[in-house]
Amino acid sequence: MTNQPIRVGFVGTGRISDLHAIEYRQNPHARIVGLCDRDAALAKGRAEAWGVGEAFVSDDIDAFLARPDIDLVEILLPHHLHMDAAEKAIDAGKIVSLQKPMCMSLEEADRLVAAADASERPFKVFENFIFYPPVIRAKQLIDEGAIGEPLSIRIKSNPGTSSTAWNVPKGATAWRQNKSEAGGGPLVFDDGHHKFALAWHFMGNPEEVHAFIGSTRDRDGAYLDAQSIISFRFPQNRIGNLEVVYSPELEIDTRHYAQDDRVEITGSKGVIWINCGHGRLGNPPPVALYRDGRMTEYLDVATGWEQSFVLSTRHYIEALNNNGKPVLTADEGRQVLRFALAAEESARTGRPVAVNG
Repeated sequence: MTNQPIRVGFVGTGRISDLHAIEYRQNPHARIVGLCDRDAALAKGRAEAWGVGEAFVSDDIDAFLARPDIDLVEILLPHHLHMDAAEKAIDAGKIVSLQKPMCMSLEEADRLVAAADASERPFKVFENFIFYPPVIRAKQLIDEGAIGEPLSIRIKSNPGTSSTAWNVPKGATAWRQNKSEAGGGPLVFDDGHHKFALAWHFMGNPEEVHAFIGSTRDRDGAYLDAQSIISFRFPQNRIGNLEVVYSPELEIDTRHYAQDDRVEITGSKGVIWINCGHGRLGNPPPVALYRDGRMTEYLDVATGWEQSFVLSTRHYIEALNNNGKPVLTADEGRQVLRFALAAEESARTGRPVAVNG
């Protein structure tokens, strides 16, 4: 890369784009130059809100990607549009940051991995939870041997209600109700990507996944894939699970989605807890460690969910400027997708699914 700021174009300007834009707006090595959305008025409004009113706006993705004054595209579209948009961006010679999950099937993922590998430009599947500050601190502690050998990971995803949550447009919920557009349920497949990425981040690829995925309705009548439990088995006799529980009257303190996320990792010498994902229940320590009969709380850790987006984007910008490796690469994104698809397959067939290839 040159010393000039990376010129960034957004493809899709829905609710989540506000969080993706934060670091691009404040990082001196990047500049938002364009926004593309089928709703041009929405894109224009985002540009004004982000303080980049001079950025060009388009509702034509092909014309947008053809512009030579865009270096990087941040693709934030419904899942069924990921493959086509990403292939077009790669073919147009753009640096790509593609919203998770990378696509809808392993066949699509293989095509995208091949296209990314053949391109001379970097490619990233955007995942923010592994850049969440409490997760970063916990990973540092574990890598330093704080709990010995990690033996299990337990992840709890707990949506509820909140008087402080942000407004989610009805359109953002509507397409997630359609499996042909979403690829799976909103909690286990869509938001679950974060949780499968966490399990992958701490424990590596699983050997086997076994899932029960339930069905319920939220307060507005929208389908949720809860209550659900997904179990995983890793090499070297290690295990894990993801539990998804919708608690309709559970008040959650949040500025974003009405959801609390908790992680417990047990090792041969200790246990570590990670709290406060999307939101929080009460005031728990962001990270807590039990080792040698003593509990240590780590309170000097940022817990704003937006920080995970900031740090994920900052890491990519630094990687681009220093010829570093993005996280997630296309192949890593495929690994997490394989994890998620195995859960869907297991729930559908009622049988464990071996995860390989």
